[in-house]
Amino acid sequence: MLRKVLIALSLFAIPSLADAAEITGTAKVRAGDAVVIGTTRIRLGGIDAPAIDQLCLNTKSERWTCGVAARDELARYAEGKTWVCRPRSVDRRGRTVARCEVGGEDIQKWLVRNGWALAYAHMSRDYEADEKAAREAKAGMWQGAFIAPWDWRVRNKKTAILGATKPPDGAHAVLLASASGPVAPSPDCTIKGNVNSSGECIFHQPTSRWYTQIRMKISKGTRWFCSVEEAEAAGCRETKR
Repeated sequence: MLRKVLIALSLFAIPSLADAAEITGTAKVRAGDAVVIGTTRIRLGGIDAPAIDQLCLNTKSERWTCGVAARDELARYAEGKTWVCRPRSVDRRGRTVARCEVGGEDIQKWLVRNGWALAYAHMSRDYEADEKAAREAKAGMWQGAFIAPWDWRVRNKKTAILGATKPPDGAHAVLLASASGPVAPSPDCTIKGNVNSSGECIFHQPTSRWYTQIRMKISKGTRWFCSVEEAEAAGCRETKR
């Protein structure tokens, strides 16, 4: 309860950008709900998509990287198109929270209706009808089993498991885990990130000297990245050798 109160209070401290100029251009997709236009990092408002290293279960109760899928589906759909984003506020990570249109279409609505994000009802109820439609159509993540991104981030063990597939015994342990384990989440996500003794995030490409010596272990703060841009967006720098 205290945590919820603190989060609510922090929202009032986030500066409003209601009168800020529109941000336009082509976007580089970083996650299912995060893009970069020019030098501006944008968090898509009103929705919540799975993090890159979040796992879901498919219709056969097999693990799959739904966070990577959400990012890739957005990238394929919006690639090369012009974005128009209207800033609303700035979040605690310094990102501009905005409502965006791609080719005249509400991109948040598209993500939720296709099952790649959920309506973030704590912030907005605009996309609840789209979430219901996605759930009924078993679109995207809804065809299998998953937990809400906001519960995954805090590893809420009491969270409900969503989706059309009946989860197997022990599903919570799988769904609360991270793809940042010993094995890369997908063949194109092989950059390793770790935290050094000074608390600095360092990333290592497969050709780097120390790559094979980096042991991927969630408890040690390691994680996989799919591109140099993604690693840098997360605040990491490349190893010096």
